Amino acid sequence: MNERETAPRWKPSPLVLASCAVHLGAAASLIVRPRAWPWGLGALLANHMALAAAGLWPRSQLLGPNWTRLPARGLERDVAITIDDGPDPEVTPRVLALLEGHGAHATFFCIGERVLRYPDLAQEVVRRGHAIENHSQRHRHNFSLLGPGAMNAEVASAQESIFRITGSTPRFFRAPAGLRNPFLDPVLVRLKLQLASWTRRGFDTVSADADAVFRRLATPLEVGDILLLHDGHAARTRAGRPVILEVLPRLLETLSARQLKSVTLRSALP
Repeated sequence: MNERETAPRWKPSPLVLASCAVHLGAAASLIVRPRAWPWGLGALLANHMALAAAGLWPRSQLLGPNWTRLPARGLERDVAITIDDGPDPEVTPRVLALLEGHGAHATFFCIGERVLRYPDLAQEVVRRGHAIENHSQRHRHNFSLLGPGAMNAEVASAQESIFRITGSTPRFFRAPAGLRNPFLDPVLVRLKLQLASWTRRGFDTVSADADAVFRRLATPLEVGDILLLHDGHAARTRAGRPVILEVLPRLLETLSARQLKSVTLRSALP
């Protein structure tokens, strides 16, 4: 990674700018009219509730740019299958075999620690033409509550881990569970990462019903969709089989029947 390249300049979103204005206004009101502090406090509470709601909405663009669909690309028939929380030595090799059997490519949002733990598997993902992107170093459940320093460390460490093992620098980031706060966007800008969420998710980490997971992903299924599955933390069917291994073949067959092609997110970059 070339650290000498000048990082793009961060431009706060309208919501973040409005938040700054609310804080400045509340501070000014305490100086000019100290007795109006309840109004200033109320404005601050409302503002923080709005920021929290934006961070708890994975597909929101209120805190910064966020891919929820592939950019328009003429008459191409592309969709993006994205697979989170790996690599997993039990599940990922079988996922790779399924993708190869259908000539499909996917984007793997990997956890940095797991890339370091299973370097050969991470390298195999890239060797087969798929992309590994940044899903944080440790997949902390409190990621959306981190301050700017801790959040930067999580994202930057995963960036370095993935590059060290695969030789490929991630271009996209997906927050754990899709949850974030206003501190994330400046970190992503500095590291030249694009936030990506999804069009639809199957909830395959909590649902053992492969039919229900498939329906959530495939109904409807349109050009430009970004679909979310998991090879790590996968739920299991009653037979003990990871749900993704039941859903992915049906999903790939459906794409083929509808003449849709699964591509990496990187292929849709300008």
